[in-house]
Amino acid sequence: MQTTSQKSEYDAFRKFLEEACGILLGDNKSYLVNSRLKPVIAKNKVTGLGELLTKLKLSSSSVLREEVVDAMTTNETLWFRDSHPFRILNDILFPEFSEKLGVTPLKIWSAACSTGQEPYSIAITADEYKRSNPGKLKGGVRVVATDISSSVLDTAKTGVYEMLALGRGMSETRLKRCFETNCDKSWEIKKQYKSVIEFKILNLMESFSRIGSKFDVIFCRNVLIYFSPDLKREILIKFHQHLNTGSYLILGASESLNGLSDKYEMIQCRPGIIYRAK
Repeated sequence: MQTTSQKSEYDAFRKFLEEACGILLGDNKSYLVNSRLKPVIAKNKVTGLGELLTKLKLSSSSVLREEVVDAMTTNETLWFRDSHPFRILNDILFPEFSEKLGVTPLKIWSAACSTGQEPYSIAITADEYKRSNPGKLKGGVRVVATDISSSVLDTAKTGVYEMLALGRGMSETRLKRCFETNCDKSWEIKKQYKSVIEFKILNLMESFSRIGSKFDVIFCRNVLIYFSPDLKREILIKFHQHLNTGSYLILGASESLNGLSDKYEMIQCRPGIIYRAK
């Protein structure tokens, strides 16, 4: 059971995290905070959460703030996670945009891309579609991949993964076709997939102006569930502003849109749901 002092420190940290990156922590997540922040606390030679918060307030450097946010937002991810969004891309969206765009590139945004599995999965799916459908997607695919964490983006940019990470959703056939082995027994994704992706740091609470023009498809999966209803609505409206009319938003399996029927139309794909911008 938490002491009064520990509860006060935890509540103060919850407020800091919500203001920093939008994540809402429940009342009973102190064990998660302590576990994830343990390396940060040790590295910065502070006694605990209270002293860490004090250092965050006094420090003018953004490095410590970034370390804390990284520790709390870095999550495991999978290759071709949930499978149906990539089937929807291949079976529904790629054929539609192939006809609509002609030689214009299909622009996709992978928001909260973590260590790169999602944008690389998109790039591989696009390549497989083009192989199976000669003459389609003539303009190719351009992917912008963003995350709040600079450390996970560094991993994503290298495109280098250990076998343990590749074992989470990457088939042997795709591994052999899309990756090359390194001398240290790691695997690096081939340049043809790296070349279609641009990685950028972005906090979804901030302006989206740095990501450029509008998109045809936005992936934002398993992120909005951690935000308050008001912040979630604000982000969904900003997504709409960065989608071309008739383009699509793809959310996580446990996420949905509520109260934004004037901006999005729900499309049942069986399995899976996507949202078309009005």
